[in-house]
Amino acid sequence: MQPRDLSMHTVYRPGRGIEEVARELDLDPDDLVKLSSNENALGPAPKSVQAIRDVAESVHHYPKSSHADLTERLAERWSVDPEQVWLANGGDGALDYLARAMLDPGQEVLVPDPDFTYHGMSARYHHGKTTSYPLSKDDSFHQSPERVLEHYDGERIVYLTSPHNPTGSEVTVDEVAEIADHTDEETLVVVDEAYEVFTERPSKIDLVRERDDVAILRSFSKAYGLAGIRLGYALVPDEWGDAYARVNTPFAASEIACRAGLAALDDEEFLEETIETARWGRAYLREHLDAETYDSGGNFVLVEVGDGAAVADACQQRGVIVRDCTSFGLPECIRVTTGTREETERAVEIINDVLAEEL
Repeated sequence: MQPRDLSMHTVYRPGRGIEEVARELDLDPDDLVKLSSNENALGPAPKSVQAIRDVAESVHHYPKSSHADLTERLAERWSVDPEQVWLANGGDGALDYLARAMLDPGQEVLVPDPDFTYHGMSARYHHGKTTSYPLSKDDSFHQSPERVLEHYDGERIVYLTSPHNPTGSEVTVDEVAEIADHTDEETLVVVDEAYEVFTERPSKIDLVRERDDVAILRSFSKAYGLAGIRLGYALVPDEWGDAYARVNTPFAASEIACRAGLAALDDEEFLEETIETARWGRAYLREHLDAETYDSGGNFVLVEVGDGAAVADACQQRGVIVRDCTSFGLPECIRVTTGTREETERAVEIINDVLAEEL
């Protein structure tokens, strides 16, 4: 007995964890700084931590009330109907729901290259196919309407990411609208805004209120430090919001996740500190690293270092874990997450030392 043929499916490879690296190098985990997974440098939102503690003794109940409460809260925040809010087990769970709702077997999605791999993976898991539009260093990896539409051929879903992972590039509201204007009526343009909180550009959420062919993806992982909780959501067009009930798993987000999410939305002070720390960090990285960097709207910076694997390994040996971007198709680059001020300064010092020795 064998599973179905999975040879065409890509393996998602996350950044390495502190405990994993510490064991391998025989180091104290406290001596390592992890800047490889774009996590929140400040940890989880304090109000969420308290909410998790408070709910621990009631997790034997299904999360019907908390699920409804969080849905209503997000609908109110973004001025949409509750049916347009699709809660999920992380942003990747929301991608699965969109694929289930949109794709018949064999239909295609269009994704950027490089890209967060789960956009295409989710489509293939649901018996769809993937095509891509290449991003170019020559125009700073811009997901321009010209580049997207040049490679568009009637795909059912077109994925944009703003800010884009791993490059940090962004698209504007007008550019998303232009792409949607020039794709077929049955094509959905999905804008992944997992990192949107860190940018200074406006969100594309207005387009969801105005159009029936744009959806937005959001996450609690980055902004509120809840990556381990797995909580995300999609905001979908009003006309087909009721599809959620037909495609979601029972209780798509857990009781703990929903309660943590509700508390996080009240933790404005933490959110402001998170944004300030990330914006300071990416400016510091771009100013002080002795290598070419790219403009970023996220909580990370893409850095061209020549041999990403070698530089990442050398940095890791010295206690700073950064992301080798070979898996993204950028073997000459590393991606550095913004840490606390102390962590970011330490990372810059070590990366510069490694680059000086490599040269």
